[in-house]
Amino acid sequence: MSFTQNNDRYHRQIILKEFGETAQQKLLNAKVLVIGAGGLGCPALQYLTAAGVGTIGIIDFDVVTITNLHRQILFSVNDIGKQKAAIAAIKLAEINPEIQIQVYNFQLTNKNAIELFANYDLIIDGTDNFATRYLINDACVILNKPLVYGAVLRFEGQVGVFNLINNETKIKTNYRDLFPEPPNPLNALSCNEAGVIGVLPGIIGTMQATEAIKIITGIGNPLCNKIISYNALQNSFYDFEITPVLNPIETFPHNEMEFLNFNYEWFCSSKDNVSVISIIDFEELRINEKITIIDVRERNELPLVNQFDFISIPLNDLPNLLANIPTENKIVVFCKSGNRSLKAVKILNEKQPQLIAYSLTGGLDAWKQFENKN
Repeated sequence: MSFTQNNDRYHRQIILKEFGETAQQKLLNAKVLVIGAGGLGCPALQYLTAAGVGTIGIIDFDVVTITNLHRQILFSVNDIGKQKAAIAAIKLAEINPEIQIQVYNFQLTNKNAIELFANYDLIIDGTDNFATRYLINDACVILNKPLVYGAVLRFEGQVGVFNLINNETKIKTNYRDLFPEPPNPLNALSCNEAGVIGVLPGIIGTMQATEAIKIITGIGNPLCNKIISYNALQNSFYDFEITPVLNPIETFPHNEMEFLNFNYEWFCSSKDNVSVISIIDFEELRINEKITIIDVRERNELPLVNQFDFISIPLNDLPNLLANIPTENKIVVFCKSGNRSLKAVKILNEKQPQLIAYSLTGGLDAWKQFENKN
């Protein structure tokens, strides 16, 4: 289909002398994959849809919760409990029914990323954990796909473009040049723990959509090899250049086979001797032994868990409530993604060294995924 069938929809950007009909046709021919229909993904998806990107893929296996609504404005209270990717596709089709929207309602892994990414021209990372960011980056490097990166926390956000060559310097960098090694998850805060002001993902997600449009159409100067950081409290911006790591640590996959065998959860896990337990081992342990399970999420966090008994002790309250924890059983601690539980086990190890405590790898997200498959 040619956009000329509906010139009015895109008229305001077609009349831009730097844009024109040629750029609009490039958008229509483009295929963009947005990973995560959350705080960053929602605004990016809305503006890419409105701009006329011909094919948009959405991958997200999460459901809408009430805690999402202050920043993920594509959703409403009527969507709570429904799959984000599916609901997003319905609402985006109402914005622009002329484009194609592909829904992938499953978790991104190194087992499916290469095949999925190969179908798209450009990838937008709207995720919020380091293991997935490294996975996305490595798949883009192997396939030579441009990657638009974004991140938010509290009042600050970042946006940049990886794996795209700078036409002037002929340099191309990737996420591992920015972070050669992942931060220790015991010290890495997430939005679940530190919070985020609702408007911030909208600003950064919209900037990600802007970079995608620039790359597709060839207008302007994309943020390749550069990060822009935005502070919402000060309403200030600063940027810095990224240069290739001169002596990269040889812990990254160089080809598709190495990528398939790379353990991203382990790569980003704590190196502080905190014991972890896999989902399969957790299931075996709770069936065969009497254990104590502790949920360190906030008390109002969703989804609810009713498949097994547990004690609810939010992470911030744990140091003051150690006396409430039984000492005769092995302990498994869980949270949403596995980061807060690592911190909780470290606290238990320091304050109650006689306890045998494990952090559930991947958290409730991974456990729900396992449950759905079985």
